[in-house]
Amino acid sequence: MSPEQPAEPRQCAGARAEIGPPGLQLQSTNGIVKVKVSPPEANQRKKMWINDLSFKYNLVFWENSSHAQLQNKIIFPVDTIDDLAPNSTYCFKVQANLPMEGKKGLFSPISCVQTTQKAKDLLCPTNLSVVALNMKFQLLWDAQEQQGVTYNVQYLLGYLKKLNDDYSDKWLNVPTCENITSTWCNFSSIITTTAFYYLRVQARQGHNRSCLSRDVEVDPLKTNGIGPPGVRLDLSDTLLHIIISPPGGAEDELMRDNYDLSYRILYWKNSSDKEEEVKQKEVKQTIATVSGVSPSSLYCVKVQAFSKPYNKSSAFSQQECMHTPADTSSSLFIFGIFMAALLVVVVVAVALVFVLYHAYNKIKYVFFPSCQPPLNIEGFGAQLFSSPYLSAAEEPVESCCVIESMITEEGNQIDFTDYKHSKQSSRDSGNYSNDDNTSGSKGSKETLEKEIV
Repeated sequence: MSPEQPAEPRQCAGARAEIGPPGLQLQSTNGIVKVKVSPPEANQRKKMWINDLSFKYNLVFWENSSHAQLQNKIIFPVDTIDDLAPNSTYCFKVQANLPMEGKKGLFSPISCVQTTQKAKDLLCPTNLSVVALNMKFQLLWDAQEQQGVTYNVQYLLGYLKKLNDDYSDKWLNVPTCENITSTWCNFSSIITTTAFYYLRVQARQGHNRSCLSRDVEVDPLKTNGIGPPGVRLDLSDTLLHIIISPPGGAEDELMRDNYDLSYRILYWKNSSDKEEEVKQKEVKQTIATVSGVSPSSLYCVKVQAFSKPYNKSSAFSQQECMHTPADTSSSLFIFGIFMAALLVVVVVAVALVFVLYHAYNKIKYVFFPSCQPPLNIEGFGAQLFSSPYLSAAEEPVESCCVIESMITEEGNQIDFTDYKHSKQSSRDSGNYSNDDNTSGSKGSKETLEKEIV
């Protein structure tokens, strides 16, 4: 075994593997202490813990005085400790842990360092803060000195701080925020949802003077806020349709794909005479339907977007209201009843007119016939022509005959030819004849002929 390499610890079978102490280096400058940690087994050729990046480092430090209080901080392999009392001695020790495996390592030996006075530079930006809504990111800061100062906003990919190397030369300028005079910067152009970032601001005045602010961490999906969704209402029959626009607009895929958004809908009937109960509905899709809305009523809706995985929610959207139309089904029903009643009235009226018309014709035919037979017309048999509904009294007809005789000087011969002609003429002068009279006439003729003979 060479003296340059430390001996590798042997472990017996069944022995519990322990995480050895990490290395620790301290540097005090301008009121802050820069800490550099090397992982356990850094100088060993064979390692029990292969992945150094899986370690989490717990730094414990305290002021070396009688009233010292221990402070703990989870740090990166290269990190800084500020807000320390100037011109004081602070002591540090660090341990490497594996939280996923529930293992804690041994602490490093204690190292102490003297802090320095921090120079107050009015050029440095202060109070850095990040405001983000719907994946639109802005960095804000306060400027202590205004005249002739320009700013460069710089960012660092977060994974670089997890490495054991010095990252001080890995900072990059945000392209849209170089040499600006404003105290804000829109850095949305550099953001992706697969990484996290650190940002800081460098202030410059002239060519020889500059100062760097503290950095601020930005984890996009955690830092970002969810804005209120858009809402539009539509109606069909007794259904109220709620059309939701996702936060950031329908084209904002980052919001829609990364947050697994749901929507909380509040809706109520807005009545002036009484206060209606506010109802709630939660949906995943961007279209929701409320059934059974009342006609001729005002309904109002507002919607909130929320993400359960990130425990984030937006403000409620602006209140949207819509009047429901009058009940067309009841109007059609009333119109149908009216038309049916009108049809019944028309049918009854037509039937009544038809009945009255026929009754009128019957009455007119019975009481006011259009023509009557003359009284001097002989009847057929013993019955006169009469109405089928009213029997008329028979008119007595006097049976008579006319005997015409002609006696000439040559003889007592009577000309019955003229008589027959006269008799025939008398019978043909009416519409009907009397058989009794005819028979009577025949008898009289025979009697007369006998007398003459």
